[in-house]
Amino acid sequence: MSVAFVKEESAEAASETHLPDRPVSPHPNLVTEEGLKALERQLEDARKAYEATATIEDVNERRRQAATPLRDLRYYAERVHTAKLMPAPQTTTQVAFGSTVTFSRDDGRVQTYRIVGEDEADPKAGTISYVSPVARLLLGKGVGDVVAMGEQELEIVAVG
Repeated sequence: MSVAFVKEESAEAASETHLPDRPVSPHPNLVTEEGLKALERQLEDARKAYEATATIEDVNERRRQAATPLRDLRYYAERVHTAKLMPAPQTTTQVAFGSTVTFSRDDGRVQTYRIVGEDEADPKAGTISYVSPVARLLLGKGVGDVVAMGEQELEIVAVG
């Protein structure tokens, strides 16, 4: 067969088929039990999405469609592999990984967050990463403690 009749992939199409890896945090991958289960579900979802691309007949289209699930598969496999399951907090006297902490701000706002791993953090849903600035200030503190964050103060009112 003549090479003239072979469809070659363009450089542009080739670059679409390999996405750079998602950044992985340099911090230890601490997780709650719920966080580990979520990572495992996301890994399985990525695996299923990648496997679903196998039915696409056009090789270039298959590569394009597989790029994102393949990247996610690499990321979640790494995160599950490096996950360090942390035990539930044993006390409510001190803020720890997995604790739910309520604090008041100078402006009168009262906020409640659970301190969790980086992949499971979602401030809108009430969870913050243990490496976030607020969590770092609160870890190890107890009810009544006041910490300075910039020009404002946060007072811990409850730990659960």
